Amino acid sequence: MAERETDRSVSQTVRAQLALRDLILSGGLRPGERISELQAVETIGVSRTPVRMALVRLEEEGLLEAIPSGGFMVKAFSERDILDSIELRGTLEGLAARFAAERGVSARDLEPLKECLGEIDGLVRQDPISVEAFSSYVALNARFHALLTELSRSPPLIRQIDRASALPFASPSGFVMAQSALPEAYQILLIAQDHHRIVVDAIENREGARAEAIMREHARLAARNLRLALRNRTHLDLLPALALIRSVAD
Repeated sequence: MAERETDRSVSQTVRAQLALRDLILSGGLRPGERISELQAVETIGVSRTPVRMALVRLEEEGLLEAIPSGGFMVKAFSERDILDSIELRGTLEGLAARFAAERGVSARDLEPLKECLGEIDGLVRQDPISVEAFSSYVALNARFHALLTELSRSPPLIRQIDRASALPFASPSGFVMAQSALPEAYQILLIAQDHHRIVVDAIENREGARAEAIMREHARLAARNLRLALRNRTHLDLLPALALIRSVAD
């Protein structure tokens, strides 16, 4: 009975965490806005204990900041914060690609990665690419990065990549939807897919340094997307969370 209650509490905490995160990243809460336990309980409809734990987890993720007088405040992020997080993820993913190349990967293990590449190819053949296609790309891109990380066969590294990707706006697809509204969208997508193919080729040929370098460069495409999106905020409906980020010019 106690175990069942514990499982229920954990489930409610996760539900509250996901709901609050979505509220923040969808623009429902603004930078600097205070959120209390009671407010979150009323909004989400779960008890105070799971809400309290969810708020603490979101503080650990970096989306919230504790207020000395009680409660939490939605954080704003500097452009430098996000760029550093993206660079960190790219460095770790580069190491994963190098491990995969140097430790050797069988043709069978590479099959899911190549199948994912083929599905992405089907999307990038569209010109212009629809917003719906970009949405599909987000899922496929996330799958590609997850499969690549698994090929490192390094549980400690995989855990660190998961932590880095969970940093606000640092995930591989963090700015893809904002990118979809930019004039450079198709060109950037082609470059990204070329990076995907090159890193798979490097891993297959056991070229560790090449695989690592291309994944680090690949992450910098996300940094490029960030800069372009911040300079062109006319499509905040595609990524309302951009409102949380202060550009250098702000």
